[in-house]
Amino acid sequence: MKRFIALCLLLVQYTTYSQEGAFNEKAPIFPNCEGIAVDSLQRCFDSRVFKTIYNNFKVPQNAIDENYKGEVVILFEVDEEGIFRVIYVDAMYSELKDEAKRVFGLFPKIKPATYNARPTYKQYSMAVKIPLVDQNIKTQDLAKEHKISKIEEAAKKEFDSINSDLTAFENKRYSSQLNIPFIHEEYSKFDRNMNLVGTNSHTASKPFMYDEVSKYYDIKAEKEKLDKAKTSWAGKKLWYEHLVQLQGKDYWFSIDPIFDLQVGKDTDADFSSTYNNTRGFMVQGGLGKKFNFYASVFESQGRFAQYVNQYAESLKAFGPDPAIIPGRGIAKRFKSDSYDYPVAEAYLSYTPAKFINIQFGHGKNFIGDGYRSLLISDVASPQPFLKLNTKFWKIKYTNTWMWLKDVRPEAVNDKAFLTKYMANHYLSWNVSKRLNIGLFESVVWTNSNDRGFDVNYLNPIIFYRAIEFETGQGAGNAILGASAKYKWNDHVNIYSQFVLDEFSLGDVKAGDKSWKNKFGFQLGLKYFNAFKVNNLMLQMEYNKVRPYTYSHNTIVLNYGHNNQSMAHLWGANFSEAILIGRYHYKRWFGNTKLIFGVRGFDINDGTDNFSYGGDIYRDYNERPFDTGVEVGQGIKTKTFNANLQAGYVINPASNLKVFTDISFRNFNPDATTTSTFKNNTVWINFGLRTDLFNWYFDF
Repeated sequence: MKRFIALCLLLVQYTTYSQEGAFNEKAPIFPNCEGIAVDSLQRCFDSRVFKTIYNNFKVPQNAIDENYKGEVVILFEVDEEGIFRVIYVDAMYSELKDEAKRVFGLFPKIKPATYNARPTYKQYSMAVKIPLVDQNIKTQDLAKEHKISKIEEAAKKEFDSINSDLTAFENKRYSSQLNIPFIHEEYSKFDRNMNLVGTNSHTASKPFMYDEVSKYYDIKAEKEKLDKAKTSWAGKKLWYEHLVQLQGKDYWFSIDPIFDLQVGKDTDADFSSTYNNTRGFMVQGGLGKKFNFYASVFESQGRFAQYVNQYAESLKAFGPDPAIIPGRGIAKRFKSDSYDYPVAEAYLSYTPAKFINIQFGHGKNFIGDGYRSLLISDVASPQPFLKLNTKFWKIKYTNTWMWLKDVRPEAVNDKAFLTKYMANHYLSWNVSKRLNIGLFESVVWTNSNDRGFDVNYLNPIIFYRAIEFETGQGAGNAILGASAKYKWNDHVNIYSQFVLDEFSLGDVKAGDKSWKNKFGFQLGLKYFNAFKVNNLMLQMEYNKVRPYTYSHNTIVLNYGHNNQSMAHLWGANFSEAILIGRYHYKRWFGNTKLIFGVRGFDINDGTDNFSYGGDIYRDYNERPFDTGVEVGQGIKTKTFNANLQAGYVINPASNLKVFTDISFRNFNPDATTTSTFKNNTVWINFGLRTDLFNWYFDF
């Protein structure tokens, strides 16, 4: 670039101003250059420009220390108002560039150049030698008609100026409005910090954004503790850097590969092994301080434990595809006994003011402090959503609108899946330093009477029950809920949820266990740094949901998406107790989970085809009786799930892990049918995974 400019200078040095009088041009005029002959104005201008630079330029210390000898090439203009503007600077050190820009900021406003007595801009270049000497420098005019135009010259500098704008990558993700991928194991690392007595945090609405967590937990510092002293490019990329990472003045982004490569063995299966083969990429970044973006694309093939495969095929959608992989999406057949299931997740995050964040994308959401949620969970396939998070005082208010699919053959029209809509509000209020209370409401509706996405539900503060009543009986399915959390101390939290689908006070007073009393509840406890062991978290949780909760007499209005529940993985008609332990040390981690449950399944033997309330995709009017309804009715099934996992984080930037786990599942129904039968499974897995979401195999 310097050579190019120098060549331009040589070509134009003796011709630039030879025709000034002929074209009635005048150079810009410094105050002490007024009144001199026209043909001397340019020399005076040159002299004043250099003297201003010579008197104010401070050579940076690193250039002095290294005895740097070179030059700073500056492209600048004096505009129609006589203001100096730097267009481009070329120098060995960025500090020299910054200093040149600083000095030009000191130039006074002068009389602009004129052409036929009219003000015009002038563009110049000059080379300042380092170390500074009292040179006789001539600026070179680059804006003559017979040379490159102002726009063309600036365009020629554009690519180099973009490169010069790049700075050292600081990983601004850790203070951005991007979501921290919701993984129970990862969230347990900062859960205690978010729940210290006296904090004004709100921990139920997930996923969290990085800037929310960074107030209580220094994510960047914790990640830097895991850095390894690698100097090679390959070493850095493997152990602690993004594969591609760029940062400029007003933007940053990173690109990482995605892997989920697993191989395992199911002792209950006829096939030789289980496997998963996921490849993809993840892009995330920011533009300015208010706008962030994220996208991840997965291409996967897999064969799982036999009970998982059977469950996936029981979720089958209309059409030729044989299964829906739980939590992921529709899968087509791969080879003879495996599945191919592509998935994409993405969102845009915009924060127009410090108290509000808007997200629009395709992914999952979760409300609750527990392992399960009875309100909104992440167990179903990703779905389109629009979300508003508003925070002020002691309040966090979350509004979410979702576009869901009913993929049953009965709901398909012209081979297209039926679209239904869900809207929910969640208000979290920190009543005191220890107590948090949350209020929840949600409604599901469809395109009945061609109403499409009902704008009534865009109102962020209205009560959905009132809208449901106004739009017609049966036009929607509204659900109410509440949550509470109490910080016993800095190490122990107690949390709970309650969900209400339908309630009859008269039936409750009658004490006859009416089917109308459709509700569920959750009680849980977290113990951080348990028994004074740092980074050890223990969790106990109990969930119970009565039969027919989340279901509806218009099946499409149930609380489901892609044949999966939008709340608890098991639907309804169950109770369960969960014990979880999580521990991490530097890059090592270990988790254990025990789940004891009682569930009720439909008999469906050709004689008894009643709905016993566990399957939310059945009409609750198909029930066998109105009273005496109990959890576990139908085929009462005792279940036990256990999982032990250990692993090592290879790259904290992308959350790439190597792991091994072993799962045990005992499924013991009171009666056997074609779809409900006794089963014992031991499933061993080894894998390499970019951990970005929760896998749930405990059904």
